Amino acid sequence: MSKYRVAVQMYTVNQFLKTPAEVRSTLAKFRKAGYDAAQICAVCPMPPKELRDMMLGEGIDPIGAHTDMNALRSNLKGVIAECHGWGVAYNAISWLPMAEYKTPEAQKKLFKEIEGYAKILKKEGITLQYHNHAFEFERFGIKNGRGGKLFLDMLYESTKLLQAELDFGWVLRGGGDPVAWAAKMKGRLDQVHFKDWGIANDQMIFREVGEGSVNWPAVIKACKAAGTRHFIVEQDACPVTNDPFKSIAISRANLTKMGL
Repeated sequence: MSKYRVAVQMYTVNQFLKTPAEVRSTLAKFRKAGYDAAQICAVCPMPPKELRDMMLGEGIDPIGAHTDMNALRSNLKGVIAECHGWGVAYNAISWLPMAEYKTPEAQKKLFKEIEGYAKILKKEGITLQYHNHAFEFERFGIKNGRGGKLFLDMLYESTKLLQAELDFGWVLRGGGDPVAWAAKMKGRLDQVHFKDWGIANDQMIFREVGEGSVNWPAVIKACKAAGTRHFIVEQDACPVTNDPFKSIAISRANLTKMGL
């Protein structure tokens, strides 16, 4: 087996995960699209081990999961138990309500809190990650129209155990350089998200990997140099195909052509 894995984020097909029967059918479609691994998210309530057994039975390895700050705050033991039940060693914070973290005081408190969760999870054999969107590329501390620091830079400068789960589609949308960010997070980038952007009617739209604006060969090379092992395809919406299963198949085929 290759040391590099290409997985699909289950959120991409969240509307087809509402019952255990739908989950099983969806997993079979993942295999048909060329995937043998998936990141858990947006699945209907199921005992974690039952989901793991179902995934493995359909030839799909669970390689990580997404969670949110509310779950970490209110039910950390439950998050840990789910990860053990799923048999995953990675869990990523999927989103933050940025409106709550605009001040230096709030940011400092948040970064300390996140690192605290990362420390607890590490003792359980779980690596905590952070999944970015575009809003983390806002600069704070601008004076007289100059300077300031990116929220995402401050997050990683203020933590050590927290890993990055860079979403390169959102990095590009936020005005960042995907290749430079992969290099910057070397050693803290075990898993990444691949999504792409295109233009339709003068508006940015989600596209299948390899069908948009991201320079994927350069990103893949940079990720490998940074130590990335899992390349996870995620597409929030599929406005061109109107079929997420078709979209993830296109993305997988394009990545195969790129050597993954």
